[in-house]
Amino acid sequence: MAGNREFFYRRLHSLLGVIPVGLFLVQHLVVNHFATGGEESFNKAAGFMEHLPFRFVLETFIIFLPLLFHALYGLYIAFTAKNNTSRFGFFRNWMFTLQRVSGVITLVFVTWHVWETRVAAAFGTKVNFDMMENILSNPFMFWFYIVGVISTIFHFANGLWSFMVSWGITVTPRSQKIATYVTLGIFVALSIVGVRALLAFTI
Repeated sequence: MAGNREFFYRRLHSLLGVIPVGLFLVQHLVVNHFATGGEESFNKAAGFMEHLPFRFVLETFIIFLPLLFHALYGLYIAFTAKNNTSRFGFFRNWMFTLQRVSGVITLVFVTWHVWETRVAAAFGTKVNFDMMENILSNPFMFWFYIVGVISTIFHFANGLWSFMVSWGITVTPRSQKIATYVTLGIFVALSIVGVRALLAFTI
């Protein structure tokens, strides 16, 4: 019975990491990338998201609750999983370890980012270009965001590979090798999008 529950939780953890949390990450990166078009471009995109109907319901049930479960169960996996990198130096073992490390970094980063933006917005601070420009004007915060964004994207892209394996989408060695290249491409592409957005707030 406990084994079945563990299997279900791991599957749910994997699914929520892609849908809806992963999809929200991509959408968030796209909105932020509007900053490369200037202050007005970003503020329009952010304003559109800010005024979506039923935004609080959507944020609670589509973003925050799935993210909370994924984060908490992810911590359980990270601190109970047995890594074999010291004994087996294979690529996937290292990806397994990096997935756990990036998960912890991502949790710290996302928690801080939510506090600095969404919680601040609840107390009346306007989430706009100026807010992000002020945050990223601090060199420490700029590099904190660089590391956090890249870590979050890696965690999503590498998690996507694991998702496809665990859900039976890629079952052969060839399909898993192809998935490795695809997810690596996703990581590079989204990292470019994320870093360009951060740089746009500082130039």
